[in-house]
Amino acid sequence: MTEATQDILVHTEAGVTTITFNRVDKKNSITTTMYAAMADALAAAQADASVRVVVFQGDVAVFSAGNDIGDFLQQPPATQDAPVFRFLRGIAGFTKPVIAAVCGPAVGIGTTMLLHCDLVYAGDNAAFSMPFVNLGLCPEAASSLLVPQMMGYHRAAEALLLGEPFMAEAAQEVGLVNRVVPPTECNAVAQAQARKLAAKPLSALIETKRLMKQGQAPQVLAVMAEEGASFGRMLREPAAREAFGAFMAKRKPDFSNC
Repeated sequence: MTEATQDILVHTEAGVTTITFNRVDKKNSITTTMYAAMADALAAAQADASVRVVVFQGDVAVFSAGNDIGDFLQQPPATQDAPVFRFLRGIAGFTKPVIAAVCGPAVGIGTTMLLHCDLVYAGDNAAFSMPFVNLGLCPEAASSLLVPQMMGYHRAAEALLLGEPFMAEAAQEVGLVNRVVPPTECNAVAQAQARKLAAKPLSALIETKRLMKQGQAPQVLAVMAEEGASFGRMLREPAAREAFGAFMAKRKPDFSNC
């Protein structure tokens, strides 16, 4: 079965639902409509007993540039029911295996969503970044909890406070990525691993994932909600207004009064 929206493609075959970012001309930047489509696709995959694995993938040159800034400014997430938060809760609470194939830039939520995937395969051109501070904002997707757990505090501080990109090999070293492959092979590697998982007993996959995540699942949701509240408040403050105004005007931001 294949379903298509303009910017998100959802294809289900042989127990694997593949969700593809399909907005390459805009570097797969994510709009509110795209978040809603992905949240709906995850809910459908969760409810469908024939679906055993979900795969997220982008283009060979770009995974996702993160939020579409213009769309984000027009439709900022006002409540916890906003599509972006529905998507984050959906991927964080998804009980079946989730795989990601990442090539090129993975910015902001393009990186933090990977914290909720079970397997991540990266092209050797992948570049991960979480530049929330540079936009006058705070982390999201429970990344303020999960990134220090994964990387250790000092490397997490470098990634989250400076917001500078780190490449695929560094991501593999800290455990964010399972394997680095040539970009042209990345999606195929992820699909091959998905087929292996789809051939296994679903009950065993779900229970194993539950047992691995049960110790931190409530904390993840609590931190995600706290981050969301802070994010919404900071979005209205001077630093974010300056950052987004500078971005839209294509100038360097001035945070001297922030």
